[in-house]
Amino acid sequence: MSNIEAPHRAKADRPVEAPASAEAQPLYASRQKVYPRRVFGPVRSVKWAVLMFCLALYYIVPWLRWDRGPGMPDQAVLVDMANARLFFFWIEIWPQEIYFLAGALILGAFALFAVSSLFGRLWCGFTCPQTVWTDLFMLVEGWIQGDRNARMKLDQGPKNANYWVRKGLTHAVWLAIAAATGGAWVMYFVDAPTVSMEILTGQASIEVYFFFGLFSGFTYLLAGWAREQVCTYMCPWPRFQAAMLDENSLVVTYRDWRGEPRGKAKAEGVGDCVDCYACVHVCPTGIDIRDGQQLECIGCGLCVDACDNVMAKLGRPKGLIAFETLKNLAASEAAAAGMAPGPERQKAGMAARDVPRFLRPRTMMYAGAIGTVTLVMLGAFLLRSTLDVTVLRDRAPLFVRLSDGSIRNGYTIKIVNKRREETPLLLALRAPEGFRVVVQDADADAQGRPLLTRRADGITQYRVLLTAPNGARLPESTPITFRLLEPDGREVASQSSSFVGPRS
Repeated sequence: MSNIEAPHRAKADRPVEAPASAEAQPLYASRQKVYPRRVFGPVRSVKWAVLMFCLALYYIVPWLRWDRGPGMPDQAVLVDMANARLFFFWIEIWPQEIYFLAGALILGAFALFAVSSLFGRLWCGFTCPQTVWTDLFMLVEGWIQGDRNARMKLDQGPKNANYWVRKGLTHAVWLAIAAATGGAWVMYFVDAPTVSMEILTGQASIEVYFFFGLFSGFTYLLAGWAREQVCTYMCPWPRFQAAMLDENSLVVTYRDWRGEPRGKAKAEGVGDCVDCYACVHVCPTGIDIRDGQQLECIGCGLCVDACDNVMAKLGRPKGLIAFETLKNLAASEAAAAGMAPGPERQKAGMAARDVPRFLRPRTMMYAGAIGTVTLVMLGAFLLRSTLDVTVLRDRAPLFVRLSDGSIRNGYTIKIVNKRREETPLLLALRAPEGFRVVVQDADADAQGRPLLTRRADGITQYRVLLTAPNGARLPESTPITFRLLEPDGREVASQSSSFVGPRS
């Protein structure tokens, strides 16, 4: 398959004069504003449904509650930076478990690769945040300023009161949406009801206002002003997404074997394309899909609805522009070659098509990768420990010789308890005979063994002193093990370390 990332083409509805010489060609071309026209159809309806779902999910999720008990945040989804936790309903991720986040990102990447291999730029055209918020901003712009022709007339007309009122109202609504977007993002990191009141009453911290302004500003800039330039120049995905596509991927395609040669609707010997530019006028990036696969095409499929509407008015079959595989496109073109435009050519071209193959080596490889990562993450989650212990031996000094000739080492023990239990744990030692252990600020049981309190859903730290008796024949480094036991004697965690003494 040829590289689908064709070079940037001049917009078909804007004739561009070629430069007189190579020296006269500018290195930077100023933006030509795109005025997408409103369109109705099945694809547009699906896009509206996806848009509403994505926006509802984004704005509502921070307000969902989840009871985790006394003293714990009750926000269902929260990145608690102050306490270094990530809460997702009943799941609680600690900093030591950041590999779960890495696994989720890897899983998302493979899922994106798989979707691209099957359906082209489905992510870009339907669920990408840039697409969702740009669609929302363009909807507001259409409500206030009118459809394509009305907006063009407004921009090209006099800058009178009507112009400033419509433009001012548009940007005011855009800013309100941007503020809601930035505020919702902050709510994923701070309790939603609390931070909302703090922002509105001016009591929020500088950090909150900074990130609120940052995300609000970028939403307003990217969805209101940059728009298609983000997809064309800023986003890296179009540059390498061709590596995920093959001849069996469903992409938005113009069936030129049926549409060419273009001509008037009632002309003889012409294809179905009447050169009305309806597909160009609805494109959010302003390209002509009839020029072939292009980097700027985000696969939104609005040109499909626009062309189908024109075909329906002309009484011709729909599907001149459709979601099609390049393999079927080539097969149809070969079958229709040499035939005159008309029903027979259409019948031959459509008969040559084959059902898209969703199961193929590429997609099976992605499915295997997704399944493997999912199983690894699920296994790691189900087997993860709810109590961990870390032992850090003092590095300076390595050991201390006491007045009676015994040797002492110092250690710091950290107990990470991921449960709500606070039952004390017994500290036991696996070491040579005669070693004595002392834990500062800790109680002891009836047998004199140290009792370490584990902080509920937190980290507890203790200072431990371990002493070897005078005269003990020990190597320079002796392996030892600290064990944490339940009151019934069951071991729940252990950590190996070493006892350092003078050279023999």
